[in-house]
Amino acid sequence: MAQPYRVTVIEQSQVAPPPNSVPNTSLPLTFLDIPWLLCRPMQRLFFYQHPQSTHSFTQAILPTLKHSLSLTLRHFFPLAGNLVCPPRTHKLHILYTEGNSVPLTVAEAAGDFNHLIANYPRDVRELHPFVPQLPPTRVSSDNTRVIPLMAMQVTVFPNEGICIGITFCHVAADGRAFHHFIKSWAAICRTGGDLSCLDRSPPFHDRAVIEDPNGLEHNFLEDWWNWGSAWKDDIGLINDYGDKVRATFVLRRAHIEGLKQWVRGQSMNKEELEPLQISTFVVTCALIWVWLIKSQHSGVSNFSASSELCYFAFVADCRNRLKFPIPSTYFGNCLAICIVPLERFKLVGETGIFEAVKTIGNKVRQLETEALRGAETWLLDWKEKSETGNLVTVAGSPRLGVYETDFGWGRPKKSEVVHIDITGAISLSECRDEDGAIEVGLALSKRDIGDFTAIWEQSLKLF
Repeated sequence: MAQPYRVTVIEQSQVAPPPNSVPNTSLPLTFLDIPWLLCRPMQRLFFYQHPQSTHSFTQAILPTLKHSLSLTLRHFFPLAGNLVCPPRTHKLHILYTEGNSVPLTVAEAAGDFNHLIANYPRDVRELHPFVPQLPPTRVSSDNTRVIPLMAMQVTVFPNEGICIGITFCHVAADGRAFHHFIKSWAAICRTGGDLSCLDRSPPFHDRAVIEDPNGLEHNFLEDWWNWGSAWKDDIGLINDYGDKVRATFVLRRAHIEGLKQWVRGQSMNKEELEPLQISTFVVTCALIWVWLIKSQHSGVSNFSASSELCYFAFVADCRNRLKFPIPSTYFGNCLAICIVPLERFKLVGETGIFEAVKTIGNKVRQLETEALRGAETWLLDWKEKSETGNLVTVAGSPRLGVYETDFGWGRPKKSEVVHIDITGAISLSECRDEDGAIEVGLALSKRDIGDFTAIWEQSLKLF
């Protein structure tokens, strides 16, 4: 059963960039944005241990949060704007106009703060009261859809801590761009309004830097219009989670190094023709992929004849991987979508982790020279593989530095990716308490999480 968290809304407001600080601006979607049109809203929570009363929070902290958010939105204005989806013959774009704003809910919560930030399994519904809801889509008389892109909620736990929750549409920004925004806001809040962080690293909004010599925008738009009718405004709303629980598993640096050594040994034994890509990301993904498949099929005794394909999907930042230059602070989406297949019997065999490392690693190596290889079928591939029920995906990345987000109350005690409750993805981040370690977030049924935990504890002894 979920812990009883009583959440009371204190106020609801709108936070906008300072008046007349941003001109009306239209940003066309590039071919790198379009694949994310059907993506569920991203939901992230940051928990901070910062004991104070609700009165102290509303009087001393909240005004600074709001003011610094307004200053930050001046530079990251697309998040205060709307996605505009006109009828088929017109171009989709993000539109910011004077007066656009981000809804901010302020709430007070009563309940066990330490239970929320624990790693052990908890009912997935316990985090949902702290996740803001996006405002509803508006539909104009000519059937143009106007979709808000971000919503925020700040929840105070009296004399315990603060939770900052953000929901945003992936079509507006990828993980790197979003965390540029959230860290800039945190730095401006922490320093009482000092904007020097943005002087050093301003977001870059000119979409003209994204070249499309292969006409991928047209391909993606055709795919979007052909099966975009499946898009629902309530796509992120699910009320029945059954017995799903979420837990965080920490892969220590020693385990990761031991795993890399084991993979290298396997590679030498098999006399691989090409050196393997043995990065922390690759070995972590391989490990979790194999253990997930095993835990979700723990009752099956023999996979030796199962040539059924399983799929693993991840994304890769392309800001330094394309043939045309893209600034490191480009604000938008700049991701390659990567899907790799592997037969089930190979995944669950004695050398399953090695096979998974080889498969994922080969794709990562290909990205360095051919990041857009196969891009023309990204959307259709994703749809097709998702419908098999055999697709495991990754949310987040250890490189995003989520635990560097300091509003002046220190590093987060915990950060959670809440939308994995719906998508079933693996969330990855750096570990708060150990350099080189990885936090793995999962949302599974009680049985599957129990089986996964047993495999985790037993298998880590090998490394």
